[in-house]
Amino acid sequence: MKIQTALFGPTNAIARAHELKDAGATGVFTFEGPNDVFAPLTLASTVDGLDLMTNVAIAFPRNPIHLAHQANDHQLMSQGRFTLGLGTQIRTQIEKRFGADFDRPVARMVELIAALRAIFEAWNTGERLRFEGDFYRHTLMTPNFSPGPNPFGPPPIYVGALGPRLTRATAEHADGLLVMPFGSAKFLHESTMPAVRDGLAAAGRSGADFAVVPEIIVSAGEDHTATRRLLAFYGSTPAYKPVLDIHGWGDLQPQLHALSKQGRWQDMGALIDDEVLHTIAACGTPAEIAEHIRKRVAGVADTVCLYQPGPIPVEALAAIVDHL
Repeated sequence: MKIQTALFGPTNAIARAHELKDAGATGVFTFEGPNDVFAPLTLASTVDGLDLMTNVAIAFPRNPIHLAHQANDHQLMSQGRFTLGLGTQIRTQIEKRFGADFDRPVARMVELIAALRAIFEAWNTGERLRFEGDFYRHTLMTPNFSPGPNPFGPPPIYVGALGPRLTRATAEHADGLLVMPFGSAKFLHESTMPAVRDGLAAAGRSGADFAVVPEIIVSAGEDHTATRRLLAFYGSTPAYKPVLDIHGWGDLQPQLHALSKQGRWQDMGALIDDEVLHTIAACGTPAEIAEHIRKRVAGVADTVCLYQPGPIPVEALAAIVDHL
């Protein structure tokens, strides 16, 4: 099993990447938060043998040309160990925080993947760039702005998805699916994977042509306060209600949402009881965490991403890797 874990921010990223590799991690990923999603990976690309991935870079506020240059550069610096993971985010964040458009997000993401592939193709073959869609238009690539062929090829494109429409579209058009961390074994097997199979069938692809990479929230030790708050934050978002619904906890989402509207972030974690906590997050000792992960991804994935509310102690990570 390949195990990737989070790299938090650019500060001390190289030393931290070395520590995580020594602890047994096969790769590191970054996410869109208080720091730039690419900067830590730029630094971590100097660590030999470590896979790198954005998990995820928010796609719609970025232009495909910008994304293509960032992805191509990281693929080159890492010598072929980079994966471009993209996400849609939710309408409120895209429109109010980024000031970008969110209409028709599934169609927009599908077209963005196609635009990126057209750009990579133009760079690697020297053929004329001619991509014209509903959301993106790229018809000029003069030699001065083309990096030329990448000796390691274009990076794979994964998409983070939760809902059935985007999950199906991801399986039909992308190279891999990043399973969102707010999830469970039941949701993965009964909701996500049927949509994946539908998408693969529509594209005439087999499972061997497509990667499924679950991201699992890990809470080591006995104090899970920060993890309860993290789950409450996710659960307050309407987009994540299907995960709660499948377990019969749908009424929890509007309660959390109401508290978030009042700015009562500290109070929200108290609504995450032990059953919800241990269903969605892998908690406890390294052995208990590993057992949760094994049961959750059985028959689905041989790569997992460990997501923590904060940087996991290296000793705890090493122990989890040993048990896995």
